[in-house]
Amino acid sequence: MAKIVNLNKFRKQKQKAEETKRADTNRRLHGRTRADRERERLEKKKLESVVDGAHLELVRDSAPTATSERDDSDDGGETR
Repeated sequence: MAKIVNLNKFRKQKQKAEETKRADTNRRLHGRTRADRERERLEKKKLESVVDGAHLELVRDSAPTATSERDDSDDGGETR
């Protein structure tokens, strides 16, 4: 005599395996823990502060300085 098999059991096992596979794929694609996201945010903030600290600021005055006036004059290098 043949063994009676419940097909619903196999259907549910197959569905659970597919859901597990889909969950693993989603975890790899989208899943990061809160700690991972926070660590990445802090590293990015630290890097930005280091880069911002390394920038040189160009200071421009609206009035010409005394050295630029001397350089602009064409007196043959003589001082007055």
